[in-house]
Amino acid sequence: MRDAYHEELDSIGDGLVEMARLVGSAIGRATTAILDSDLKLAESVIEADKKVDELQHDLEARAIALLARQQPVATDLRIVVTSLRMSADLERSGDLAQHVAKLARLRFPERAIPHDLHSTILEMGQLAQRLMAKAAEVIITKDVDLALQLENDDDEMDLLHRTLFQHLMDDRWKHGIETAVDVTLLGRYYERFADHAVAVAKRVVFLVTGEHAADLQPDIQPEIGAAGAGEGA
Repeated sequence: MRDAYHEELDSIGDGLVEMARLVGSAIGRATTAILDSDLKLAESVIEADKKVDELQHDLEARAIALLARQQPVATDLRIVVTSLRMSADLERSGDLAQHVAKLARLRFPERAIPHDLHSTILEMGQLAQRLMAKAAEVIITKDVDLALQLENDDDEMDLLHRTLFQHLMDDRWKHGIETAVDVTLLGRYYERFADHAVAVAKRVVFLVTGEHAADLQPDIQPEIGAAGAGEGA
């Protein structure tokens, strides 16, 4: 019985990893769709979000069943409860990738992103995908130092987000109000996606240590690029 119980706990972790990998792929493909005005790719991202929702619902049902049958305590209870919260973060990340794809579909056959912002949006999409890949690795390895690193990595997304607003506030902006709204929304989608990846990592810290990430002092150096990495986009 105990072996079956721990196999079920492990399967919940496997489900979280699969969700993280799916939403990481989704944000990458959605970014390509929005930059290339690729309707077929955008539609595939939108449709694929159903799989993420199904995984989240299945994981939630299994976690609740474990709580009811086994009444876990201490570390096991922390695993189940934290897993429920992580699955919600990952499901929301999938929704954000879907929002990017829906914007690509809405503007098709036009391109939603002006050429002078392509490099910034591309960087944001690639960074979002890397952050989620690292979150998946954290779920697998339970590496607290790596988990804490994500918050520092997220600083790069904040820099890129500010770069978008610098373009929007520039007196030379010539792309109109509709495009300005699209760019504002996209920036928010990528920023929130990164925030959810960080939240997943923070929940792993709590799962492993029983302490909140903010209460720990990481003995690590941030892996972000130069402070002006996004300024020239």
